[in-house]
Amino acid sequence: RVIFTGPDRKVIEDIWIPDDGLSQSEGIGPGKSVRLETNVTQPGVYAVMLTVSHDRYGDYINWRFRTNCEKYMVETSRGHRDAQHEEPIVLRDPDREADICFLPQSKAFNLRVTNLVDSVESLELLDVNNNQIAVLQVNNDTITHTFEEGNRTATPWKLHFKSAQAKVEIEGVTQWNTEHESEFFSVYPDAALWTPDAESWFQIHENRWLITPYNRNAYVQQGEDNTVSYKIHNNGKEPIDVDLSLEFPEKKWEVNLSESKIKVNPNEEKEVTLSWKGFSEDKVVHLKAKTKDYNTYSTLYANSGELPVKSKIDLPLVLKPYQHEHEQYGYSPDYPLDNQVYFDNNNVPFVITEEGIASLKNGTWETTRVDSIRGSIIAFDSDNDVYAIATKNNQPVLIQSRDDGKTFSSYEMPGAKQNSSFDIEQFLGHNIPDGPPPVMRYTRTGIDRNIFWRRYGDLELLVSKKTENGIEWTDPILISKNCLGVSSHSGIPSSIVSRGSKIFMVWGEVSDPEASREEIPGVPVYVNSYDKETGVLGKPVLVGFGAPPNDVHNIPAITIDGNGYLHVLTGTHGRPFHYARSLEPDNVHAGWTKAEPVMEGDRSTQTYIGLVAGTDNTLHLVFRLWRYNTEYFPNNYFASLAYMSKTFDGSWTEPRLLVVAPFSHYSVYRHRLTTDRKGGIFISYYYWSTYWFYRTDRKGIQRTLLMSPDGGQNFKLADRDDLL
Repeated sequence: RVIFTGPDRKVIEDIWIPDDGLSQSEGIGPGKSVRLETNVTQPGVYAVMLTVSHDRYGDYINWRFRTNCEKYMVETSRGHRDAQHEEPIVLRDPDREADICFLPQSKAFNLRVTNLVDSVESLELLDVNNNQIAVLQVNNDTITHTFEEGNRTATPWKLHFKSAQAKVEIEGVTQWNTEHESEFFSVYPDAALWTPDAESWFQIHENRWLITPYNRNAYVQQGEDNTVSYKIHNNGKEPIDVDLSLEFPEKKWEVNLSESKIKVNPNEEKEVTLSWKGFSEDKVVHLKAKTKDYNTYSTLYANSGELPVKSKIDLPLVLKPYQHEHEQYGYSPDYPLDNQVYFDNNNVPFVITEEGIASLKNGTWETTRVDSIRGSIIAFDSDNDVYAIATKNNQPVLIQSRDDGKTFSSYEMPGAKQNSSFDIEQFLGHNIPDGPPPVMRYTRTGIDRNIFWRRYGDLELLVSKKTENGIEWTDPILISKNCLGVSSHSGIPSSIVSRGSKIFMVWGEVSDPEASREEIPGVPVYVNSYDKETGVLGKPVLVGFGAPPNDVHNIPAITIDGNGYLHVLTGTHGRPFHYARSLEPDNVHAGWTKAEPVMEGDRSTQTYIGLVAGTDNTLHLVFRLWRYNTEYFPNNYFASLAYMSKTFDGSWTEPRLLVVAPFSHYSVYRHRLTTDRKGGIFISYYYWSTYWFYRTDRKGIQRTLLMSPDGGQNFKLADRDDLL
């Protein structure tokens, strides 16, 4: 699949090259080609993205290209692996000469070349002026060389191959050492950029994200004022002057640009705006950005009429390459999208942002500066105090606000463990803790080198109370020494709920790797309770298993309904979740229903639980679901964001697809499910593609907030009114 886009990421062509019909064992099939072209009316940075069905790592495809574009770079961008990111450059054309031109880092780095033609005895390394830097000798079919730290200029080196067959690995270009902050890792992480022609080199590193977003869709009624903002970013190491101007691809119209020239320092971002009054017809304008040696632009589509997100959307929301929620629906909300939204006892929304904790007060979002917040969860107690986990003086602390989030105090946790992960009780529909919310602390103590996902550690319960001195803690309470951990990037399933003086917990444990699957079919999931008044910790109760065993993805979830019944889902990694309910309210020790799968069938591939209980005690579940051979990707698979629900006495509904990925193969949605105090369901998500280039092409994380006002019957993109 070849996707050709303009500087504003408008898709110019999206073409499939048919498969040759041969199996891998039959060797390389006949070459096929496609021609992409466009009439360049404005200078800018175009992109061609190549993906291959059933080959997200690019292991089984040979490709070549030619272009009349004088300046171009190749960004090697294979699919995500559960390993350190590496993007080796592989040449497979031994009958011709070739160059690999790359930008060397100033710090010491290693270069390794393998899979050379037998006749090759050395490779020549040249600078941009063809002056020889080194001759690299082959030793046992391999070249390895360490370049010492040096004051190298920001110009490419050229590695010359007389026979273009090789696998090339270069630190800072195809490999990044995550254990220390090398220059290249910290400035240009994961950007595997090179070119086969030194003359084609241009400074994409330094100018990436010069102007974002790449396009804007704005909707405004005739005569109404409207303003949209853009970010001008300097990704280089020197200050830049940026000239800004407007270009009208169609008829000129009245629109105001806030600034025409700005200076931007390294790693700095400045804002510019376009403002206009709405017309009765649609308008278009390019916002052009120009530096000394770089040009690009963003496109504003000023549409007349009402924003499409005002009404419900038809499910699923089908993302297309470079056409996500904003492009399809004009989704550009005025609320923070950094993380999921939580609601206090008065139904006021709160969100953790890069600056601190934001809340909606009197129709305006206000942010209280809080440094070093850990995680994304905000909690509230029965007094409507606001809580979160943060770091102060390199130690984890619980922060508390007694004035609706205007100011915060911090309280160091007992037995401080700097490298721990935390889960704090979040509102799930019916749990409102009396006093500060309990905290679960997980500290990893072991990694199984023989079983990739077998990682374990200590799980502790941290309980506190309010006093005249602020917050005081009891001693940490050990829950398990074999806990798998907590989940923080997708789902964020709750491990803890409380009701009155009782705290209820759920967790998964590692098991004997030698045990049979009949004996231990998955991660053992346990529940327990602790009474704050009596100080009594019960005995763990096994409620089910989450397949496969010894997998840190399999984090279970617990919630409580309005009658006090506890509900548990076992975590799984590509298998069906299992559901169990307590037989008595407020009691995890009086028995549980048999843990049963929430889906049936071989394709029931669920991962990453998001679970809340509605005002009517209906359970709402959001998760990643694999789908195979569908209308969206025939003869392939993709990851969807899906939804299910269950009434107290009913069965689980069939999965409904909420979001369909724009590409097949692996992806996650970094989803988080919350609920407000009136039963509204809110799903914050961010599509995370398997392809590195596609992710890094967009600056920062751009979340979306879906919501259902009617208990999961209908969904819409949340607007301002949904949060008021």
